[in-house]
Amino acid sequence: MNYPALPDMILEPMVRAALMEDLGTNGDITTLTVIPADATYNARLNAREDAVVSGMQIAALAFRLVDPSLQITTHIADGQRCATGDTLMEIKGSAASILSGERVALNYAGRMTGVATATAALVAETKGTEARISCTRKTTPGLRIVEKQAVLHGGGFNHRFSLSDAILIKDNHIAAAGGVRAVLEATKARASHMMKVEIEVDTLDQLAEVLEVGGADVVLLDNMPPETLKQAVALVDGRIVTEASGNISRDTVAAVAATGVDYISSGALTHSYRTIDIGLDF
Repeated sequence: MNYPALPDMILEPMVRAALMEDLGTNGDITTLTVIPADATYNARLNAREDAVVSGMQIAALAFRLVDPSLQITTHIADGQRCATGDTLMEIKGSAASILSGERVALNYAGRMTGVATATAALVAETKGTEARISCTRKTTPGLRIVEKQAVLHGGGFNHRFSLSDAILIKDNHIAAAGGVRAVLEATKARASHMMKVEIEVDTLDQLAEVLEVGGADVVLLDNMPPETLKQAVALVDGRIVTEASGNISRDTVAAVAATGVDYISSGALTHSYRTIDIGLDF
């Protein structure tokens, strides 16, 4: 599937900060010392394992910010699969510039490809069901926008981006506000008609109260075993969107998807993924 790229202007401050962190106050002194200024090369970003690719747009941006004259050709785009040995990208031009941007480009490419690959693995386990895999806000500070983009590249869906996107009433909100009815009544009285409302429940009794009071668009079924999830889906009967969450892994996701829930959210997609091995070869 082809995914629309984010505007570079959104990503540029993040990538520029990463380059400044890596280049420090004196630039790449190793490269400046040993590489002739006029040396040119044709470098390749190569996959060293099978994966679902993400981070190519960011890697290209990193090289261009170091040196706008570099010629960059992406061979395998974000959202596509690669095999071990595949060339993902070629970079032609100043050898010094390529070496100076190498680590930042690889850091983003390896990590984002890791997120996309982990997402694709969960999506594959839900095949044959209507369940959609979603991420959470358990992201690396400062990298949320690209990690959530990588989830899309892996075939998943995005949950809210920030606290300001939607009303998500968690167990602590319920405890502090005085119960399920209290939080839902407050939401109905104060929330904009444009704002979606999701509420977390731990038991079927809480779910029944949510359905009785009304005001929620989505219910988060937290840490429920599959048999309880089946009962919850039956109780909801299509009236609101259902989302299952809690200890979701490749070992558990198929059973959760089989219960009929609409969405399955997993923090592991962005906090416990494995970085994929991608190398820069001269």
